[in-house]
This record gives sequence, structure tokens and C-alpha cells, in this order.
Amino acid sequence: MFTGLIEETGEIQSVQRGSRSCVLTIGCKTVLEGSKIGDSIAVNGVCLTVTTLGGSYFTADAMPETLNRSSLGQLSTGSVVNLERAMPANGRFGGHIVSGHIDGTGTIAEIKRDDNAVWYTVSADPGLLRYIVEKGSITIDGISLTVAYVDNAVFKVSIIPHTQAVTSLRERRVGDIVNLECDIIGKYVEKLMQPAGSSSVSSGAEQTGTGEGITLDFLLKNGF
Repeated sequence: MFTGLIEETGEIQSVQRGSRSCVLTIGCKTVLEGSKIGDSIAVNGVCLTVTTLGGSYFTADAMPETLNRSSLGQLSTGSVVNLERAMPANGRFGGHIVSGHIDGTGTIAEIKRDDNAVWYTVSADPGLLRYIVEKGSITIDGISLTVAYVDNAVFKVSIIPHTQAVTSLRERRVGDIVNLECDIIGKYVEKLMQPAGSSSVSSGAEQTGTGEGITLDFLLKNGF
């Protein structure tokens, strides 16, 4: 588990591409402290497993599913990436619950300065936007941010200069693709409320005998 608080930015030293996968070599410093082979490090919000460690770098494999779901396939030598080690049990929970499992990608549609803040407008698929709520949390390239606006086509975040200075957002331009991870709570609630397919019968469906799972009508009738 991660928090979305970036520890440092690293630089892609090499990308060794396979037919549908790749091996990333990432130059860095801070996230190497205390890390060992097999540990998890989020790279632009994607949870990757450390496969080798050097004095100033680590390597990680990115499988086809990861490349299909994220923007990691677009990385090249010199790309700047956000890095965060998995949260220790005694660590501070300064961001929000971040799994490092990307839901999809979005496209930066606008970057606009507003006094000491910078607004980023991100367009995304409606299937992702349904899980994004105003004043809720969103992870953009591994950065825990607060949603300031959302409609059926885009959402917006407003960031402070510090966030832009210490993350890869400083490198982002209109048209760039970013990784998005929606708040995990909403996805679990939806799954429990509306199981997909007749094979996913919940206890609520068994109690009502409808086979349709827990519905709003069922909750209202039972005092919720």
C-alpha cells in the first residue's frame, strides 16, 4: 500500500523492451534506502517489484497488463518518474489509500496558473470519471491530489508550487498521458452493491431471493 506522497523523482536510465513487456532501469537515491529485492516501489503510481538493486538505481519488470493499463509503455531514456516506497506499518498516513494498481489513463487537457496555484484539467473515460467525486481523492501519476471539479468529460485539480516542484508534474504538458487510480472505496462499494453477473450472488440477494444483489430498494426497506 502507498499514500500518494512522492518521495523523490527518478530518471529512466534504460528501457529493455520485449515483445509485449519491458524491463525498466530507474536512477534514484532516496527510495533505495532500506529497499531490497522483492520490495514494492510505485513508479508513476504503478506498483512494481524491485528485481535488482545498484548503488544509484533499481530495475523492475513491467508485464503486458501493466503496459496496457498505464503510461509506462511510453517511458524512454531520460523520462522523469515519481517514486514512492510502500508505506511502512509505523509510517504517517499523509495522503490517502493508494494501491498502486492503475485504473486507466487520462490526458492533460489544460494547465493554468492561478496566483500561487496551478490548475490541471484532465480528460478521462466516463468509466473512470464515475468514480471521481468533487473534494474526493485521486492519484495522478502516483500523486495523491484533491479533486476540485468534475463533470462527465474532465476533472480538475489545483496544486501548490511545492507539489509541482518535487514531482513529475513540472514536466507535464497539454496532451500528455497520465496514470489514474481512483479512490478504492467507491469501487468496492459498487462491487458489493451491484455484483456483476448472476454468478456473483451476494448475501443480500440470497436473503431477498431476487438474485439481483443489494439494491437501493432493499436498503430502504431494511432501514438503511
